[in-house]
Amino acid sequence: MAACLRNLYHFLSGLYDCAIDTQPGNDFRCVPATDRNTDSGLPHSLCSFYPFFGLLADRFRPTSIITASLTAFVALSFFTSTAANMDQFILWRFLTGVGSSGVIPISVSLTGRLFSFEERGRPLGLLFGAMAGGAAAGSTLGVAVAPVVGWRFLFIGLAILASIALLLLIFSIKKLRLPKPITTGITLTAIINGYYNLLAQRRGLRTYFYVFCNGIFHSGVFTWLGLYLKDNYGLNEWQIGLALMGYGLPGFIFGPFIGRAADKNGRKRLLPSGILLSALSVGLLALHLPLWMACLLITILSLGYDLSQPLLAGIVTDLGKNQPGQAMGLNVFTLFMGFGLGSLLFGAMVPYGWAVALITFTTFQLTIALFGFKVFKRETNKI
Repeated sequence: MAACLRNLYHFLSGLYDCAIDTQPGNDFRCVPATDRNTDSGLPHSLCSFYPFFGLLADRFRPTSIITASLTAFVALSFFTSTAANMDQFILWRFLTGVGSSGVIPISVSLTGRLFSFEERGRPLGLLFGAMAGGAAAGSTLGVAVAPVVGWRFLFIGLAILASIALLLLIFSIKKLRLPKPITTGITLTAIINGYYNLLAQRRGLRTYFYVFCNGIFHSGVFTWLGLYLKDNYGLNEWQIGLALMGYGLPGFIFGPFIGRAADKNGRKRLLPSGILLSALSVGLLALHLPLWMACLLITILSLGYDLSQPLLAGIVTDLGKNQPGQAMGLNVFTLFMGFGLGSLLFGAMVPYGWAVALITFTTFQLTIALFGFKVFKRETNKI
């Protein structure tokens, strides 16, 4: 049930992102640069508040934080549909990011509290698979639905669907046997010591470093794939949506199997192999191959992400045994910092040519992949 709810949430998020792609900017008569700025409001506000919700989850019941975040998503999605100008639209978008940012880190940290390290690979695979499949399906359908019904009615529909997800969540929580909150209070000293304990460990520092680097690479490439497909293959918005749908399919299909493999054999080979696979797929995109091969490489790029990021999250859940919310909040904060920086860096290279940007990012990812086989050699399925 939890995986299904997470799938629906990220399906809604995918629709949400596509709803704001171009239509609000056209309605409010904004220049393209202003319209693009709306895309950064949600990720940056999410990034800022992930650690905050993680700290709250260590103090209160994590399911209460998830429920409150999803409630905020419902209300603020509806309010977004009432925006009369771009300033109001950006404000509602920012508040939606703030309100809903408790769902992702708390869901993952809760998995770490419900399952042992040797068993949590499969449930994490289900969660990340639901996220990948929901986002891919949502973003593709969003491109098709938004022009037909309009972005305002799409947000109203999102609020209705999210309300259904919220009701399902409330009823399913009663069936979970949840552990009690680990910490009894939040003080500045405890927060600082918590972050120090996470980063003072060599295992913790290298894990968060790889989360950051992986975020830079994947966001940098994926953010600009739509423009890449338009410039190199002349695709329209609908065709781009179909081409990018493959980015979420491997995680949706193979996520549980990848997680089970991590439980059985450990992460020492799977994790760096995923990083390596991502690097190779992007390197081949620089060769301007036929469209069908480009779509296949995009799907392989997604598989590389599914072989790396969920496994890194699994390590983080073990790092923060006494502060799971804080550990996962820092993880997602680090990831989204990488997302933002990667998008900016790749975009700065695009004017010099797609080959330059793609090969530069490939070299970066290839380097950390090769070092990864040594860095993660102790990441077996036993601690």
